[in-house]
Amino acid sequence: MKKTGKYLTAVFMLCMLIVILLTFYAINIYFIPSLQYAYFRGEFRKSQPQNIVGISKNELQKLERKTTALNKRLEKLTPGNVFLVVNTTENTFALYKNSEIVRKGLCSTGSFVEMEVDSTKSYTFETPKGVLTVKNKITNPVWRKPDWAFIEDGLPVPPPNSSARYERNVLGDYALSLGHGYLIHGTLYQRLLGLPVTHGCVRLGDEDLKVIYDTMPVGAKVFIY
Repeated sequence: MKKTGKYLTAVFMLCMLIVILLTFYAINIYFIPSLQYAYFRGEFRKSQPQNIVGISKNELQKLERKTTALNKRLEKLTPGNVFLVVNTTENTFALYKNSEIVRKGLCSTGSFVEMEVDSTKSYTFETPKGVLTVKNKITNPVWRKPDWAFIEDGLPVPPPNSSARYERNVLGDYALSLGHGYLIHGTLYQRLLGLPVTHGCVRLGDEDLKVIYDTMPVGAKVFIY
């Protein structure tokens, strides 16, 4: 009986030790991390406005006032009503009205090819960059061929007012003059829209040209880059 009692006592003590170890294990593995997470989450929420935003209420108000002032300056710099933007790198255009795009699509711009006439004269076929203005609007435009058009075709250059310089039905139904001989006009080669193939003018498809012609008044800005 004594041996049995000692054996049961030993088994009981061993079981108690196992329970204690399991309890300690559970506390360290499950309960303590959960408590730490809960504590961290509470502290994080308390400190979030200061630590994450990192600015005071007064500083935030200053930034808001500065943003408002910059937006007003941007509005002043933005052209009123209607303007056109031409991207000569991608050969695309965007027509804006009241700061919203109302039409966009493909165009053709200068090829940037250089044609050398002699040692003293050459032509570079580049679309001018910068802020230009619609100088005039033309219906059924007639192309007055410049000297380079004859030189390029290997023909003699006629006098300035020669009838040989005038060619019809090659610029489309409409044209917008940008000055210095540069036009926004139509093209017979609409399959080439989206490519840099012109001698400097901006070419558009028929439908796009009609919309731009009807929308843009004389004096409207054209931004080319």
